[in-house]
Amino acid sequence: MKKIKELLIQFKEQISYLFFGVLTTGVNWVVYALLMLIPAMTVELANAVAGVVAILFAYITNRIFVFESVSKGKKDILLEFLRFLGGRAVTFVIEVVGVPGLYYLGLSQGVFGIEGAWAKIIVSVVVIVLNYVFSKLFVFKSKR
Repeated sequence: MKKIKELLIQFKEQISYLFFGVLTTGVNWVVYALLMLIPAMTVELANAVAGVVAILFAYITNRIFVFESVSKGKKDILLEFLRFLGGRAVTFVIEVVGVPGLYYLGLSQGVFGIEGAWAKIIVSVVVIVLNYVFSKLFVFKSKR
């Protein structure tokens, strides 16, 4: 039991990132799925709107809970947010291009009635990993 507790402490940041990353992905998926219920909705627009909502959710949760940012003051927080947006812009492009790209290459199969789910799953995994690396190395000032 002591070893488990030590491992949880040692990997707190990664575990928190994974937890909130799953929640962020859930936000992205829920928004995407709801938008795809609209008859005139395109996969591109639904995916883009879902990405924007997820990015805002991710900044708040990463800043507060994952990396426990110590940035204070409007200027520092604004710069942190802009760095976050820069990293997310890179992965947003990967998502906006990747999901439809894989979809039109044949990964259009649905899961739980969500069209294009396999394309979304593959791109989501890549995006989560890249977002952690960018946030850890370039965005958040840690209290450590």
